[in-house]
Amino acid sequence: MKVAVIGATGQLGSDLVKVFEEVIPLTHSDIEVTDLSSCEVLKELKPHIVINTAAYHKTDECEDNPEKAFLVNAIGARNVALTCKEIGAINVYISTDYVFDGSKEEPYTEEDIPNPINVYGISKYAGELLTRTLCDRYYIIRVSSLFGVAGASGKGGNFVETMIKKGKAGEELYVVNDITMSPTYTKDAAVAIKKILSSKLPYGVYHVTNDGFCTWYEFAKAIFEITGIDAKLNPTTSDRYPTKAKRPKNSALSIEKIRFYGIEMRHWRDALRDYLMEKGYL
Repeated sequence: MKVAVIGATGQLGSDLVKVFEEVIPLTHSDIEVTDLSSCEVLKELKPHIVINTAAYHKTDECEDNPEKAFLVNAIGARNVALTCKEIGAINVYISTDYVFDGSKEEPYTEEDIPNPINVYGISKYAGELLTRTLCDRYYIIRVSSLFGVAGASGKGGNFVETMIKKGKAGEELYVVNDITMSPTYTKDAAVAIKKILSSKLPYGVYHVTNDGFCTWYEFAKAIFEITGIDAKLNPTTSDRYPTKAKRPKNSALSIEKIRFYGIEMRHWRDALRDYLMEKGYL
């Protein structure tokens, strides 16, 4: 099973590269998804599976750069889908919890109808639609609130690293307690994606996150409890931090579908502890 991973040095991509035996890591210098002719490289490599993690995911920047957001997240998905169909490869498109509007009071399932409320979410949903329209053999994998050893490119690490840095510096921290999400360790997500592929589950949409959900404040509190950092942490509301892009109040994802197929995900607290150990904080 030869697997090409687009975005191989990213937070999720780097862990995907680690879990597959026969893997072709592709970085931005190897393939530019926004350019269909650049995707021709896949024809030469002849992978059985292509996992596209490439994304323009700076949520607030997307509001000012909708053309770039759609070029990478939608047209990029189109180009990969067309190429996968031509070479007969299975297409795996990594999507996001931000395709939902946040009005639901419980975790979103794969059957819930997306209704994104920001440019990033709209562009990713467009990528989903193009993926499922242009190729028959596809998996759309929605992930949420990622944290991984590689850190998020362009974001200066991830939420966990930011909290630890600020907590150790003795900063007074105010973290939103009115936005709920599903924290996801990229190492666990990569293993689950491999299981979906190796088990040859039916094509379609799958949610892949760690078990459970919490607010960002609750996540920060767990980080400090596990590391033992005596941080000055306070809960607040999202009104304190107005952002250019609207965020869904609840973007927790249900993982009952993958559980039905026998794929178990550990609780996000256990995953967080493992991450902190791997990073040397414990």
